[in-house]
Amino acid sequence: MPEVDLVFPRAWVEFQDPSDESQVFKCDLTWLTSQWTCIFGSGCCGIYADRPDDGCCTLGAHFSDKDDEKRVKRWAKKLDPEHWQFHDEGRKGGIVEVDEDGDRKTRVHEGACIFLNRPGFPGGYGCALHGLALRHDTHFVETKPDVCWQLPIRRTFRDVELPDGTEYTEVSIGEYDRRGWGPGGHDLDWYCSGNTEAHVGQEPVYISNERELVELMGQAAYDELVDHCERHIKSRSALAIHPADPRD
Repeated sequence: MPEVDLVFPRAWVEFQDPSDESQVFKCDLTWLTSQWTCIFGSGCCGIYADRPDDGCCTLGAHFSDKDDEKRVKRWAKKLDPEHWQFHDEGRKGGIVEVDEDGDRKTRVHEGACIFLNRPGFPGGYGCALHGLALRHDTHFVETKPDVCWQLPIRRTFRDVELPDGTEYTEVSIGEYDRRGWGPGGHDLDWYCSGNTEAHVGQEPVYISNERELVELMGQAAYDELVDHCERHIKSRSALAIHPADPRD
């Protein structure tokens, strides 16, 4: 397997959120300037060896909150049988199920997310909600569940108290590696974020995933992130480089 070790030196940068002085962003420059890109349908092996065509859609997508679920349901109503393989099943049985922990997620149908059009479907292989965004000339951050468009970028929050008694919220933007999936992440048969096969992008993550990062950070913070990323790239000989990136 061409997947690198999970633990390696990384370069991080911290800066105050220009739009909220109570927040500080902590960003993984090593990941954000890496050459990772999604290779779904172009070499992705899927997270389970027995379902190589699913990508990371086998388990369905957990909704982040009620608004996330409502937004996806609203867009799903725009799907038609021509572009959604399981349109009739989705209309009849719904698109949501509750897992063993009581969390709401997209329904799994015939072994994978109900929105995943399987290879050979005339309306197109891949996420029906992704295709819907393309047809409506919008970005898939509008149509897909939050976890789907964020992956493999990971945003976490942590309350920090300094020795002088002041506090702030640390917003971390980094790589959603295997560990982000919980203990089960180590059992995945294949995973892309640290895999050399997926580090073939023409642009670094901070550029190719601009829209996603703006959604996660806000425009002002993203603009500052770009400046830090550009300086990181110019200083690569002195700072950490993602080990999955190709070497010159």
